[in-house]
Amino acid sequence: MKITINCAMSADGKIALNSRKQTDISNEPDKKRVHEMRNSVDAILVGIGTVLTDDPKLTVKEKYVHNPQNPIRIVLDSRGRTPPHAKVLNGEAKTVIVTAEECTKEFPNAETIRCGSGRIDIQRLALMLEERGIRSMLVEGGAEVIWSFLKTRLADEMLIFIGSMVIGGDSSPTPAGGTGASAMNEVVELRLRNAEVVGDGVLVEYEVVK
Repeated sequence: MKITINCAMSADGKIALNSRKQTDISNEPDKKRVHEMRNSVDAILVGIGTVLTDDPKLTVKEKYVHNPQNPIRIVLDSRGRTPPHAKVLNGEAKTVIVTAEECTKEFPNAETIRCGSGRIDIQRLALMLEERGIRSMLVEGGAEVIWSFLKTRLADEMLIFIGSMVIGGDSSPTPAGGTGASAMNEVVELRLRNAEVVGDGVLVEYEVVK
């Protein structure tokens, strides 16, 4: 399965305000690119933090793609905190909520996968998704989820749109969160593949070195 991380950050490397409130960093050309990517993959994945903070629909907008085909929406939610009114449960596209094995909660308009004890085992999950026929997946956040796919080297590539703004703040989140690397041998090496101007921003494309 090909796994692509896609995110947008400010010129100073922030993905949201210090309140973690959703911040519109992408410009119109980049939004079109993102929706075209969503339209081309089998699944799109986010963590529960993104659902609780941003409440995204994770669908493809007709504004950007003619006759869109929505990918399967996957939410990593160890403890089953996805609200029943969340937009990912609106029935507009197939949705899978992934929880830890200890969680027994069910969700409306969604299938549930139990994977991992205490926390979700994303390496095992990737194999389970492949067995279900998913061959391409877009990981859109949040920061802890992105780091987990990088540190396990499950991600194949990372695409970063850099918006022309500065957010600042010591507590403002960055694209990769979690525990991070504590030694140089834990740093995830990337290989620059391409960089191009997209409107008033820049799109940088990396391959993840396995």
